[in-house]
Amino acid sequence: MEISTELVENLANLSKLRFEEAEKTAIQQDLERMVGFIAQLETVDTNGIEPLLHMGDAANVLREDIVEGSVSREDALSNAPIADAAFFKVPKVIKK
Repeated sequence: MEISTELVENLANLSKLRFEEAEKTAIQQDLERMVGFIAQLETVDTNGIEPLLHMGDAANVLREDIVEGSVSREDALSNAPIADAAFFKVPKVIKK
């Protein structure tokens, strides 16, 4: 695909950008290099190659979930400034 000056101007118009002539020339050359690189990638034979899902070999680096002891409800509520028998109490912040 050849990148023409009309295409660059159309892209600039669609993106609501203004460029000087020198900038348009540089953009045209950059776009031609990008399209050329994609064309080069299309020539690579990828038959029999599985697509990558992850860059590393590690499948699962998470630790096992081990149930351990925790603070009892009474101990947790004993440190609360305001609490009732089973819950922490907090000031009302939403008005109806």
